[in-house]
Amino acid sequence: MILVDHTHLGRTVTGLERITLELFDPSALAPLPIRPIRAAGRAGLIWAQQVEIPARLALHPRALLLAPGFPPSIPASLFGRRVVPYVHDCFLITRPQDLNRRAALYMAPAFRRAVATLPWFLVNSRTTAGELRGFCRPDAEITLYRPIVRDVFAIGAEASARAANARRVEKGGRLDLISIGTIEPRKNLAAAAEIVAALRRRHGWDARLHLVGRVGWGGEAERLKECEGVVLHGYAEPDRVRELLAASHVFLSTSHDEGLGLPLLEAQYAGLPIVAPDKPVFREVLGESGRFVDPADPQAAAAAIDALVRRPGAFAQAAADAMANVARWNREAESDRRDLIDRLRPWA
Repeated sequence: MILVDHTHLGRTVTGLERITLELFDPSALAPLPIRPIRAAGRAGLIWAQQVEIPARLALHPRALLLAPGFPPSIPASLFGRRVVPYVHDCFLITRPQDLNRRAALYMAPAFRRAVATLPWFLVNSRTTAGELRGFCRPDAEITLYRPIVRDVFAIGAEASARAANARRVEKGGRLDLISIGTIEPRKNLAAAAEIVAALRRRHGWDARLHLVGRVGWGGEAERLKECEGVVLHGYAEPDRVRELLAASHVFLSTSHDEGLGLPLLEAQYAGLPIVAPDKPVFREVLGESGRFVDPADPQAAAAAIDALVRRPGAFAQAAADAMANVARWNREAESDRRDLIDRLRPWA
């Protein structure tokens, strides 16, 4: 029996929830007998994670738990090799300054316990695997299980090509940048706002930064509201995100830390040039299709974006590179999925 912790689902669907739905739904791991465990509300989540899941593991000695969302609870971690977390990143350990109260008090202790004691982990990237290796047991098994990236905003190949061909800029005209994700300190969106300010003041663009995502912790949204050229859209439904992507010229990421950076790959379905921090995870995800900058140097990053959008044929080339990169990533992710199903068969 393979149990999957779905207790964190039911909120707004962002990256964490999307990964669970895409990678750990019964259809994704067919023909394995997957049994999702769900919960309603915060109290239901806590009860299921602290009591129900450990009880099921105790009652079914041959059951295996996959935990793709929240870290497995400390009581669940006591079942050792029968508990397998999916590690998105290690920021619960590495960036305590960016945690909200819930993450610091509830999630971080469980994550630290799981990382220190459990013998098997699934991870979303080679970068996460390397980072995790620094915290887990020397004999721990780390299995790569990358997500297949789908056209979640239903952009379509023809629409993507039309948008790429329609993207034109005139020096001093409108330049729209977009970033997707929860607005919280780890995303380092203050750096993105500084890059936009440099594009406006130093390079003469009417630059706008469109932030799409729910408001998180840390007061970031309130501070960003005061920044010239920054537009906060909040959480948006896929149809609205599709419109914003089609109207944008550049996708910009300035995150301090990511285990994967799924929105960057999803945005490539829109054929957008992707500008991201020069860090291993972004080079792993984007390959040759990305433009890499240092968010700590907004003047240089702005100059790189200015040069990018003014280069002849830049948007058509970006669209071709983006689709080639998505195809490359998805081939590797499908291989991961087949390998994991084979690895899980003894528990079926």
